[in-house]
Amino acid sequence: MNIRAVAVDEATRLQAIIDDCLHLEGPMLPILHRVQEEFGYVPESAKQVIALALNVSRAEVHGVVSFYPDFRDHPAGRHVLKLCRAEACQSMGCEPLAETIKEKLGVDWHQTAADGSVTLEPVFCLGLCAQAPALMLDGEVHARVDEHCLGDILAEVRR
Repeated sequence: MNIRAVAVDEATRLQAIIDDCLHLEGPMLPILHRVQEEFGYVPESAKQVIALALNVSRAEVHGVVSFYPDFRDHPAGRHVLKLCRAEACQSMGCEPLAETIKEKLGVDWHQTAADGSVTLEPVFCLGLCAQAPALMLDGEVHARVDEHCLGDILAEVRR
């Protein structure tokens, strides 16, 4: 498949998402969520297409993407690991866990491991304050995370 065919395929998929959501009230967020679900991130090239469809500026679309922390403007790894850094998790030891994760994966916040296996992102509350520290791996939450279960989680992301 050549590069032009890939671009046409991506444009077709993007237009299908827009067409599917355009009838909704306030369609920008649903469109962006679907684009990220489809592509793994919101490509720069999609921002102008979305802006034209919604009759807003590209800057407005970019502003929404950059404002909400769940939207990415670059591809993520095969897995996304989000570690809660809110106060309850901090009080229960998330910072030492964060350092262990970063060291073992060889990444910092918002980075993807060299092998593409995992992207590490901070979050500021997963709603599990009574079960801190907490993390989310590919949408699945893990509570009361300690060094023991962290080893199992990190082994899973390396597969």
